[in-house]
Amino acid sequence: MSRRCDLLDTGPMSGNNVSHSKVRTRRRFEVNLCNVTLASEALGQKFRLRIAAKTLRTVDFKGGLDGFLLGTKNHKLTDKAKTIKKSLMKKKAEAEVQAA
Repeated sequence: MSRRCDLLDTGPMSGNNVSHSKVRTRRRFEVNLCNVTLASEALGQKFRLRIAAKTLRTVDFKGGLDGFLLGTKNHKLTDKAKTIKKSLMKKKAEAEVQAA
């Protein structure tokens, strides 16, 4: 399993270890992944995701999984997140039809 975020596809970055004598050796900065279960209030469903800690903070700031997905552009999301967003948009459209 690759070390990638399930929502934003954040992956490892590369850089240098720099010693006291300024010798540079390549290294890899891994993503801080967390196994979480996020609930969608609109869908009434829970999703088990492996996301980065930075993404988890953003999800909390945006008001949960629904707010995060609706406020994020599709080109930034992974395929898994796009399918959740698509079903969320479908549910939202059905609710608007019922209200009208």
